[in-house]
Amino acid sequence: MKRFTTPSGAPSPKIRLIVRCAAMAAASLRGNMIGYDRLTMRTVADALDTGPASLYAHVRNKAQLGDLLVGELCSRIDLPEPDPARWQEQFLDVCGQLRDQLLQYPGIAQAALAVVPADLTVLRVGEALFALLLAAGVSAQDAAWTSDAAFLYVTAYCLEASVAERQGEDVHGEVVDRAEIAERLKMLPVEQFPNTVAFARELTAGEGHDRFDHTLRLMMRGLSSTSSSVPPAPARDDRQPCRGPH
Repeated sequence: MKRFTTPSGAPSPKIRLIVRCAAMAAASLRGNMIGYDRLTMRTVADALDTGPASLYAHVRNKAQLGDLLVGELCSRIDLPEPDPARWQEQFLDVCGQLRDQLLQYPGIAQAALAVVPADLTVLRVGEALFALLLAAGVSAQDAAWTSDAAFLYVTAYCLEASVAERQGEDVHGEVVDRAEIAERLKMLPVEQFPNTVAFARELTAGEGHDRFDHTLRLMMRGLSSTSSSVPPAPARDDRQPCRGPH
């Protein structure tokens, strides 16, 4: 992967411009002026007071812009040095920071799901989650799939939250809150939906990020109590010890 830096290690002018483009686009999203699905290269170029052609000289397309936007958010996440005694707390904290960053910008999670990440700051978060699990003694295969699943869950959770915030209506165009949803569930035909009717309150329960925390804790609990049926990869002498992110 090519890194655009100067001999001194400082970001090159090209990278500085790209990051600026990402920051300006993120500012537009934060202001709720537009959603990510409506963000265009022209919108970003206008924010920079330049033409689209000038922007395309540095950013290939919207997919790369989205990767840079997510990278800008990921660069704000504090990544811990792995501590085997606190791995679950650390893992949940990193996921929570990623969630909070994505939720600041409506629809930006869509960019995280749309492309394979190439930005090093995005990959840095995945490396940190992977390192935390390895430091806890989780097998390499379980750690690889779990860190990937956690990143996917966080982005999907944020995308669903942004969609719900924008739509929040039923098929008749009426705004529906959680209490209303619970009441509607209770009104379903009990002979067809006995469990849904009986447990409507449980199905709609939770404040803030209760469901988010619950899901990730279940994931951590599963790692603590079960082992994968997938055999671990054979040991290699050239593997390096697990290290925290730098």
